[in-house]
Amino acid sequence: MNTPSEKPASYWDYIRVEDLLSLQGGLDRDESKLCNEEVLFITVHQVYELWFKLVLRELKLARNLFMAPKVAEQELSGAVRSIKRATTALRISNQHFELMETLPTREFLAFRDKLIPASGFQSAQLRQIEILFGLEESERIPLGVESSYRNALRSHDGSQSPALARVDAQLADKPSLKESIEDWLFRTPIDGIGPGDAASDDRLRAFLTRFLNAHSCEIDSIAERSCGMARNAEDRQRIRERYEKEKQSVREFFAPVAEDGGVRRARIRAAMLFIETYRELPLLAWPREVLDALVELEQLFVMFRQRHARMVERVIGRRTGTGGSAGVDYLDTTALRYRIFRDLWAIRTLQIRREAAPALEHPEFYAFRNG
Repeated sequence: MNTPSEKPASYWDYIRVEDLLSLQGGLDRDESKLCNEEVLFITVHQVYELWFKLVLRELKLARNLFMAPKVAEQELSGAVRSIKRATTALRISNQHFELMETLPTREFLAFRDKLIPASGFQSAQLRQIEILFGLEESERIPLGVESSYRNALRSHDGSQSPALARVDAQLADKPSLKESIEDWLFRTPIDGIGPGDAASDDRLRAFLTRFLNAHSCEIDSIAERSCGMARNAEDRQRIRERYEKEKQSVREFFAPVAEDGGVRRARIRAAMLFIETYRELPLLAWPREVLDALVELEQLFVMFRQRHARMVERVIGRRTGTGGSAGVDYLDTTALRYRIFRDLWAIRTLQIRREAAPALEHPEFYAFRNG
């Protein structure tokens, strides 16, 4: 309720439309000197940055929830809501590339030189999203002329910039969403047994043995049917080798490897598989929604990169980027290599039919409890 000294709010003032509409003037801060194509370019990229701001807020909210030592099942709905809202923002952002594609090549080239050496790579918020999501520094691809993506964010004289300050603050804001999710998965009881319980490692191995045996039987059955439709002995041999390779890769996926986190990594992967395999159990309903939401989020992030590359190729072809990058080739490479939840995607390959899954020893652990 407004007090007598307060000015009554209006839509225009509340969302500061006057300020917002004054921000499309470019370097000269004078929109009257710009053609429609340049105003389009500026406006769409400003809208992207607003979407990125919302994505960051939602992912931080979800990350913070999973940082708690114990995450109640009913709280997972809030995490799913935040992840799905971030996903929706990325989905809508993808649609904006269609508007950018109305920019003809020659009209864009008329003002493109103004951008040099600026680049969309310098979007600090997009770098923040990558960091918060869980992209490792060692996985980054060099932009081009800059040896470090952080250097590309510096001011031209090499000093600190607002963009670099944002990225450095994000680097210090630990853990990432991926790390917090993996901590939560590590604590997930598998067949009623958590990592802190007695003989937890033995019970983990027992569960994986039962599942891998069931998986092997499924693959053998599929291989037999496939071989039965082969045209000749050579084809049958290739089919058998292919399915044997698949079985071996699954076993290697769960083998504790010292340099990859050992039993911890195996337990995290097993938790993903457990949640997906027994997703109908009441207490696994929201954990399953979390994993599904993460896959959808990363899918939209990959699609954003791919859509960005195709838009750039359509407008300016495969020329060198304004910031000295390889342009479309750089964007295509990031879409291929910048993957965060690789294990969660791999679980899709490992899943088997519901009827083929081994029976649990303690299914009652995941039932609703009275009182």
